[in-house]
Amino acid sequence: MSASDGIGGRQPKAVLSALVVLEEVAACGPGVTAREISRNLGMPRATAYRLLNLLVQQEYLVRTPDLSGFALGSKVTELAGMATPAPLPGAALEALARLRDHTRGGVHLAGYHRTGTERPRVRILDADPEYPIEHEHVITGDLTASAIGRLALAENDALARARGYALQVNELRSGAGCLTLPIRNRRGVLVAGLTLSTSSARLRDVDEAVGLLSPGRILLEAAFGDH
Repeated sequence: MSASDGIGGRQPKAVLSALVVLEEVAACGPGVTAREISRNLGMPRATAYRLLNLLVQQEYLVRTPDLSGFALGSKVTELAGMATPAPLPGAALEALARLRDHTRGGVHLAGYHRTGTERPRVRILDADPEYPIEHEHVITGDLTASAIGRLALAENDALARARGYALQVNELRSGAGCLTLPIRNRRGVLVAGLTLSTSSARLRDVDEAVGLLSPGRILLEAAFGDH
């Protein structure tokens, strides 16, 4: 069934049943068995098994190492992280404040989250309060629209990644653009992007703009070291 097929008939009940099973695993903790879930919920064992297997296939649940029970899976962790992102390290906030004090233009920090082979998700972690981000829904929804998204896409392009930055000029707004540098953790994984939003004229000298952000980038990479 595709998303366009809609939901009807027994499907809403099946969805609710799956959610109830997911909630029961969360309440009971890792290792709860299908028999226990069936008993606790007053649900036929065959139904419980079917829903548990479906939730495992979709990575909302995982089997415990001995295969006798179940625990919450990676999809639940990802959803929780997207809903309530961890606060930025104090060192990161200090680095951003210091950079903003000495920079004309907006300095923003975006975060990247990638699951397997899926396209990365982008979230604005800290926007410059003096220079509000325009078109935020476009920036986070269309990775080709801004330097923030293009930096994430560059991870799959060796030449683009080697360049060490992403750029967008005069596309979202005439006379303006943005430059984004990668923030990597100690394992070399792209976890965030440091962005300068400024006039297109100022971005003609890319090396100067990169040099302006580089001290802050070094501090941020130290702050995100184990992220």
